[in-house]
Amino acid sequence: MLASVKKAGSLARAARAGQRRFLSIHEYQSVNLLNAYGIPTPKSIAAKTPEEAFNVAKNFGTNKLVIKAQVLAGGRGKGTFDNGFKGGVHTIDTPEQAQDIARQMIGANLITKQTGAAGRICNAVMLAERRDPAHEYYVAILNDRITQGPVLVVSNQGGMNIEEVAEKDPHAIITTPIDAEKGLDPSVALELARTLGFKDAAAQKEAADIFGALYKLFKDKDATQIEINPMAETIDGHVLCMDAKLGFDENAEFRQRDVFDLRDISQEEPSEVEAQKANLNFIKLDGSIGCLVNGAGLAMATMDVLSLHGGNPANFLDVGGGATPETVKKAFQILLTDPKVKSIFINIFGGIMRCDYIAEGVIRATKELSLDIPLVVRLKGTKETEAKQCV
Repeated sequence: MLASVKKAGSLARAARAGQRRFLSIHEYQSVNLLNAYGIPTPKSIAAKTPEEAFNVAKNFGTNKLVIKAQVLAGGRGKGTFDNGFKGGVHTIDTPEQAQDIARQMIGANLITKQTGAAGRICNAVMLAERRDPAHEYYVAILNDRITQGPVLVVSNQGGMNIEEVAEKDPHAIITTPIDAEKGLDPSVALELARTLGFKDAAAQKEAADIFGALYKLFKDKDATQIEINPMAETIDGHVLCMDAKLGFDENAEFRQRDVFDLRDISQEEPSEVEAQKANLNFIKLDGSIGCLVNGAGLAMATMDVLSLHGGNPANFLDVGGGATPETVKKAFQILLTDPKVKSIFINIFGGIMRCDYIAEGVIRATKELSLDIPLVVRLKGTKETEAKQCV
């Protein structure tokens, strides 16, 4: 159960890798998907310029609003922009406030505990009505390794870091397996709502219906995570999803084009985006030794060995078993875009991968890219002799 909760809190962070298995989308996009499935949320509208934010606030119909920076990272409320403006979430009461805050958010990088020192660019803000919660809950649906299927994870301690709740009070977390085909049993959903403490039958029914609709969305859209934190029972007795994080399985991109069209590559590391175009499994790190390896296991082992001997890998790069000389050259180009890379280590074990292809790509890259940093190459396996003859 604790493992499930930790996974729920970490999926969004894992989604940052260029060759990630999970696509994450912005909060305003998640809200639109929730609403399409009849899941209630506070009314919200996105704006991509300060002028749009002014007009949205002016025509919203209420002065009690919240403005949120749309950046794919947790901890936005406590973040700081690179222009010095503090906080990615603010309450506002006038259109002028909306415009002023949007001006300071849009175009600036928001730095949070999850973004790294560079932060992530804010290209839009979301304005939402303020609904006062009487109580906040946590709800997530995700795939669980232990039960080998989807689970519903809930707690009556929402609105806070759920991983901390799991550590301090694991009994506050309730994990319920879901039948992948039949969905969530309505009677089970209703009993969960009662256990969580929704105050009356109407609120319990609303919460149970939301649980069921969330699973339908999860299944229909090939989601890997749906996290609602918080789900709130408002002071006027309604149940609303106040904040949402949704992640999707990239293996299902071919049948979820509407979802994957929402991808925002400005939130991703540029070198990882380029690597993905070349079908390279690449994740940027903070070290100085560029790594080019075939096979994820060997790539991780290579990074461990480098670290063991005092080195610091600059990346994870698995060229896979079908690499060509052109692919190898592209890998070099990506490695050399990082100014921190001071040397490159190539470690190839040729099984399906042909060592002579790697050698040809390396020779071509060093000549065409004018390589001027140390390069160490280890080639073993298929076509090893032919590879050595290329030198």
